[in-house]
Amino acid sequence: MSRWTALVLAGSRPGRDAFAQAHGTDLKALIPVGGVPMVARPVTALLKADEISRVVVLAQQPERIVVALPTDVRLSVIRSGDTIAATLENILSDPATEFPLLVTTADHALLDEGIISDFCRQAAGADLAIGLVEQRPLLARLPETSRTWLRFRGGAYSGANLFAFGNRKAASAVALWRSVEQDRKKGWRMIAALGPSVLLGAVLRLRTIEQTLASVGRKIGLDIRKVELSNPLAAVDVDKPADHELVTAILDGQA
Repeated sequence: MSRWTALVLAGSRPGRDAFAQAHGTDLKALIPVGGVPMVARPVTALLKADEISRVVVLAQQPERIVVALPTDVRLSVIRSGDTIAATLENILSDPATEFPLLVTTADHALLDEGIISDFCRQAAGADLAIGLVEQRPLLARLPETSRTWLRFRGGAYSGANLFAFGNRKAASAVALWRSVEQDRKKGWRMIAALGPSVLLGAVLRLRTIEQTLASVGRKIGLDIRKVELSNPLAAVDVDKPADHELVTAILDGQA
């Protein structure tokens, strides 16, 4: 079994964060979820997972994040760059970086060992793997949820804030990410950045998601793999007040 290094992105967006301030902090990663600082939830899950050998949390204010986390020799908190893409580019170019890398986010409050195992198993060996949840099981579990859906022939998908970088070649994908970083929540703009043929195929639903990822992979020289996760809660993060209410209800067994 491959042993993965996990990166947890716990940075803050520039400017005032009204969501965080409503919960008594200025850092989103420290918003309490079920009485626990949000960032501590995915970090704890990763430390428990058999597949993970090391966890690195990246934040602009690491000295504040570290006090919210468990003490573990496998855990470190380091200063991140100004943006996600810049931070990942630096890590992928560092000769000391060990692969494979699993990347997730501090707001992945429902991440658990089962999701991690499912993702690592399916992502093993890919240059780049992207965690996704298909629309039908997610709506069956949470009929009222509002998500950003990417629609293809054969299904619609929501991101699960889980990515795998199998080797240094994946830096080309991060360069593409940098070009659309401000639009990462706007699925169609991200697809458009990949070229007119990919955009047209998605708009008209002429291609499956596998065909689309294969086309993108050829463009940037990578084996890109879809990882469709069996637990639909993998697609639920805490990005706004309604998400916080939903995740709290799920943790309390009320949703």
